[in-house]
Amino acid sequence: MYAVTPTVEALWRTLLRQVADDAGVALDYVPYPAPQPLEELWRRPDLGAVFMCGFPIALALAAVVPLAAPIPRAPWAQGRALYRTDLIVRDDAPYRTLEETFGGRAGWTVAHSHSGFNAFRHHLLGFRTPARPTLYGEMTGNLVTARRVLDSVREGQLDVGPLDAYWHLLIARHAPELVAGIRTLTSTETAPMPAFVAAAGTPPATLARLRGAFAAAAQRPWFAALAEPLRLEGFAEVTAASFAPLLAWDREAIAAGYPLPA
Repeated sequence: MYAVTPTVEALWRTLLRQVADDAGVALDYVPYPAPQPLEELWRRPDLGAVFMCGFPIALALAAVVPLAAPIPRAPWAQGRALYRTDLIVRDDAPYRTLEETFGGRAGWTVAHSHSGFNAFRHHLLGFRTPARPTLYGEMTGNLVTARRVLDSVREGQLDVGPLDAYWHLLIARHAPELVAGIRTLTSTETAPMPAFVAAAGTPPATLARLRGAFAAAAQRPWFAALAEPLRLEGFAEVTAASFAPLLAWDREAIAAGYPLPA
């Protein structure tokens, strides 16, 4: 999810190796480049430490156990394992408020994504009225990846799109040319950050060692060299219950007759 460039993927690989070594757990790194379906990855019975969005964790799309979630190095995270969605537009677009994009073209990633779907829908819900149940003239779904949302806005195929704010931080740090000419129009409320998860069949002792290693990572000598390029403060231990609030946003939208952003 957050291997935004080959350089960043190498940093994550180093971090996971260090965490595994500290935990005394043998993990094999398996590249899984986008846009391969994450659902298939999450359902593997041999998961040791794999990123998973909180919404599919809450929806129980796969039998996993959350281990730890990153604490982004960003003011909006407030030192907690939180993130938000940036609603981006082209820098040369005339929009100054989200309302000014209504009637235009927007998009979303996948229906089990929080940042690319659930958070965007929840944010839009506050602008709907009985007289205006649909906000956009065109809504493109199943764009799958944050990168495709970014490219679609940059290339003028979408007027506005939802971008995981932590992903946005990383791409701006490591591939600033990709966000040149893009600005954040507004952002959603913060929500629980995606987490590293293990397969539900993982032995409890292994889970405990991995949790402990993630929790202690920020104090380890190796962490400082990775913290700045990964925009990390550390990791917070999480459980499945940590992501239950995301289901409330889903229920609210469904109850309002707004199953898809529109």
